Amino acid sequence: MIPRRIGLSLAAGLASAALLGACGSSNGSSPADAAPTAPASPATSDPATSAPAVSSTPGSEQPATTDAVLTRTAQGLGSIVTDDKGLTLYRFDKDEPNPSKWTCSGACTKTWLPVIVPESVQTSGVEKSLLGTVHRNGETQLTLAGWPLYRYVGDTAAGQTNGQGKDGEWYAVTPAGQKSSVTG
Repeated sequence: MIPRRIGLSLAAGLASAALLGACGSSNGSSPADAAPTAPASPATSDPATSAPAVSSTPGSEQPATTDAVLTRTAQGLGSIVTDDKGLTLYRFDKDEPNPSKWTCSGACTKTWLPVIVPESVQTSGVEKSLLGTVHRNGETQLTLAGWPLYRYVGDTAAGQTNGQGKDGEWYAVTPAGQKSSVTG
């Protein structure tokens, strides 16, 4: 089953390709001649002009992107870190902080979306000196105190912490980069 966003992008891309093919054939060129003009498909459009790149679709393989990290208080967890949309950020016990090393790959990234960032990230409540990055398959993944950060696909609204304690290895991250624990 194709997620709705991908299906809509695919349909728009096919419609664009058909229109481009029709335009190419109206000036006497063949469909093969029109193919080089097709790279302007919606699937490769600039994220700034398309739907938000942060995905909350379960099973999505798209990384989560953010340009800001914030702190908020989560009931029972205390102070945790979120992205610019208020979605909880997590760390994975199997990753390594020094040097930063991610181990979640393949099927893992369908559930735990690596947080991909642009060159600079704004912060509020998180010490900027604790933020860093690690290279991941040609992209830049955000780290906090060396720990690579992720979003959980089961968190679909701001403030949710459904990934807390999953498999005894995934934890909401505190502003100091520690794993959050239940507070009394």
